[in-house]
Amino acid sequence: MHTRTIRKAVFPVAGMGTRFLPATKASPKEMLPIVDKPLIQYAVEEAVAAGCHEIIFVTGRSKRSIEDHFDKAYELETELALREKHTLLETVQNILPAGITCLYIRQAEALGLGHAVLCAQAAVNNEPFAVVLADDLIDAPQGALKQMVDVYRATGASVLGVETVEPSQTASYGIVEVADWQQCQRVRSIVEKPKPEDAPSDLAVVGRYVLTPRIFELLAGLGRGAGNEIQLTDGIAKLLEYEPVLAHAFTGTRYDCGSKIGYLEATLAYGLKHPETGAAFRELLRRYAAEQ
Repeated sequence: MHTRTIRKAVFPVAGMGTRFLPATKASPKEMLPIVDKPLIQYAVEEAVAAGCHEIIFVTGRSKRSIEDHFDKAYELETELALREKHTLLETVQNILPAGITCLYIRQAEALGLGHAVLCAQAAVNNEPFAVVLADDLIDAPQGALKQMVDVYRATGASVLGVETVEPSQTASYGIVEVADWQQCQRVRSIVEKPKPEDAPSDLAVVGRYVLTPRIFELLAGLGRGAGNEIQLTDGIAKLLEYEPVLAHAFTGTRYDCGSKIGYLEATLAYGLKHPETGAAFRELLRRYAAEQ
């Protein structure tokens, strides 16, 4: 009996982050900060807000800093306590709320997103679960994943987070074709990175998924696809043959922090609304704009 509760979230964080070299040479791209929090923390907070209690990181080499970030830092906490920096101490101690467990699984070779999800099979077990890509930072009133979990609760179907992109951008995304189904959008087909002229629509899958456990056996049976990797998109295309998969256009703003310009835009947006920096940052921008 499959529960309608999503308790586990998988974070594939084994990618090389080559677009941000040399910043990502020794530190993972998921640890790049937006103002004062790394990308991975925003993503984990979104999963926790959606009701996930078990956070499963699929990591690679040089990802130790992610483990360290979510671990207890005795020396730092002792030092902050001695210096009576209580607010900072609280910030460091409350990175994860009580009752949240973290699990780290090594993806020995980078064989694609589908393979990374497959690496989490034993940890997820036979349960529905979420997949969150941290370099898609989504600023949403309720949290994009929470919105998708609500759709899953109502329908019991897998849900893909989607948004409309410019036709010229389809070659960067998995693109879905949808049809109306029970007040939802049911996915009829999904294509990985089609050229604009081959794209079935302008609805792109962005880094949020709620998946039923059947995806594991389908991924396990796949050969390597585009880029000689096991593609999650191919697994989802197979899943469509067995059960409904829905597309959910979440309410919120997505920043593609896998690209430099998207990362800078996120820094700008979050810097302007941060209670500590907002006013001064706005003034700074005004001054820069006046000087140009």
